[in-house]
Amino acid sequence: MEPEASIRGKYESLRPRLDEYTRRIWAATEAKALGYGGISLVSRATGISRRAILVGSREIENGDMPPEGRVRRPGAGRKTNLEHQPDLREKLEGLVDPLTRGDPESPLRWTIKSTRRLAEELAKIGYTACSRLVASLLIGMGYSLQGNRKTIEGNQHPDRNAQFEYINARVDKELRASQPVISVDTKKKELIGNYVNGGTQWLRKGQAKKVNGHDFPDPEVPRAHPYGIYELKRNVGFVNVGTDHDTATFAVASIRAWWKAEGRKAYPKAKRILITADAGGSNGARLRLWKWELQRFADEIGLPIAVSHFPPGTSKWNKVEHRLFSFISSNWRGEPLTDYGTVVNLISRTNTQTGLKVFCRLDKRKYPTGKAVTKSDWASVNLVRNEFHGDWNYTIRSNSRK
Repeated sequence: MEPEASIRGKYESLRPRLDEYTRRIWAATEAKALGYGGISLVSRATGISRRAILVGSREIENGDMPPEGRVRRPGAGRKTNLEHQPDLREKLEGLVDPLTRGDPESPLRWTIKSTRRLAEELAKIGYTACSRLVASLLIGMGYSLQGNRKTIEGNQHPDRNAQFEYINARVDKELRASQPVISVDTKKKELIGNYVNGGTQWLRKGQAKKVNGHDFPDPEVPRAHPYGIYELKRNVGFVNVGTDHDTATFAVASIRAWWKAEGRKAYPKAKRILITADAGGSNGARLRLWKWELQRFADEIGLPIAVSHFPPGTSKWNKVEHRLFSFISSNWRGEPLTDYGTVVNLISRTNTQTGLKVFCRLDKRKYPTGKAVTKSDWASVNLVRNEFHGDWNYTIRSNSRK
């Protein structure tokens, strides 16, 4: 066998068992055994740099050993951009969110600038950071990149940033007052049956679960509509799995179910409830039915219900998406949702190392579409709009006393 092929074969066998130190020592030993030209040959065969092999040769000659429990010498390796620029995080935060800069408890954080654009902005003020490092730092600081959502007009609302700032301040105020704050939304509808579910799971080789080859839309196939409520203060999720239609009546019924099962016990001294929600869907800002159903709920519990909608034209930074739905999707990845019981069980078993708990129930009631709000119904809605964007921020006051 040719020497280069022999070295390559040895390296392929040993590579999984070699760390950085033992790899260069082994390469240097092989190179020395080959004699003249050995370093170049070993480098070609293994892909290990000539410099690393030379370092290994010097370590063998000097009898150098790394400190116990280490692979590299203390201080060895390239300095990171963070070590060269210790205030990089602070400068990045100043670009992204100057109003909540330095506040690690900020309940809602966002950025509408791309990581590439942020890297360019940092370069303009004398800091070096690639887009990957910017993304890593933002995630570590609790941010999410806001993507645009298509609208008919195709325009971005001029007050979208101001609305995010308003929501942030409103949520922070209510949390400090120990009042219930919930983020709500409907997770995408799921087909019920032996259909493919995205993702993979650990199974014995050759034992992948077999599912139907086609999952084309069929009105006869049952569907699940998981409506999620996430409590910011307690890190608790509640999911109401509907079997009919995702309507405003269903949305408020889900919130009512959360209050009866969890909310009223957790907040016995509640004076109001704050809801953050998307501007569209079953809890849309323009839906009269949504507001009328909230009025009925407010009258039942004798508490005012405040609502703040995320602005249209942007993807929302909504805790229910990132703190609840993402973990549910991860928990049931690769698992066919064969029946409603499976859906409820998988959602209920969702938890995280940070303490997330999720409660789930099945809602088999009918929620017909096309329900209209009459003039007399609308007249009963005790709606108080906030001074700033009353179309997005408002309170439904109870018509009855608690």
